[in-house]
Amino acid sequence: MSEIHHPSTAADRAALKAMRANLAATPVVPTREWFDELLEQVPPADGMVYSEAQVGGVPGVWCTPVSQQTADTMLYLHGGVFVFGSAHAYRKLAGQIAVRSGVRAFVADYRRAPEHPFPAALDDARAAYRGLTAQFGAGHLAIVGDSAGGGLALSLLREEPGARCGVLLSPWTDLALTGGTIESKADDDPLLSRAGLDAGARQYLGDHDRRDPRASPLYASARKAPPIQVHVGTAEVLLDDSLRLRNQDRVEVHTWEGMTHVFPSNVGFFEAAGAALDLIAKFLRTELAPVGE
Repeated sequence: MSEIHHPSTAADRAALKAMRANLAATPVVPTREWFDELLEQVPPADGMVYSEAQVGGVPGVWCTPVSQQTADTMLYLHGGVFVFGSAHAYRKLAGQIAVRSGVRAFVADYRRAPEHPFPAALDDARAAYRGLTAQFGAGHLAIVGDSAGGGLALSLLREEPGARCGVLLSPWTDLALTGGTIESKADDDPLLSRAGLDAGARQYLGDHDRRDPRASPLYASARKAPPIQVHVGTAEVLLDDSLRLRNQDRVEVHTWEGMTHVFPSNVGFFEAAGAALDLIAKFLRTELAPVGE
């Protein structure tokens, strides 16, 4: 449909330089605990209520703005190469979107690999979506996801009927890792690598076909889908996983100069993060508005 490019600001260029220096000075071996602690650094949004619950038999966390006045709801599917991440850790990022848009979020704690390989994550995402549909009606639902969760969100948007819209943050849509930026952005991406993504794909899929559209929605046959907004940084090895969606009907891809993987989680640190979150909120309010408004 389209691509919209956002140039970097002087403040963000300085912040990126500082972030890169810090990452270079403190290399880590990712663990689930480390990953959750990283997401805990997202500033909490004011006016949010968090509560644990189950939807469709899937555990998770509700992020509800105190000003919520409608049935509008988003299913949030977190990232972490299908191995890391949790609903509790992602509640603050989902809450930032929820409070800006006035749309409550349910962050699903889908089962993770390697304990629960494909298609466990997709099955849980589908069960949560159907549970929300039964509770609120598909006409009030959006599906939002980042990284691996962005791929899950795109799969649901392609396969399940009724959602009004979707938002993808740096989605991982091709577990076969065929995008050109896997190599061309390797030296520019301080967070992701082919080796790390390959390890996640192996733990999730084992010997299963990596081009199975249920795992890699980039390969799904063209189907009618609701409007989808995508946000991705240009300093990502997964940049092509977003850019290859831009010619699909009703997909709007926003590229952000110099930004890293799932940069909206760096709200308060990058100016681009707040700007992207505001665009997401505007998109959700517009697409979830009652017909005729």
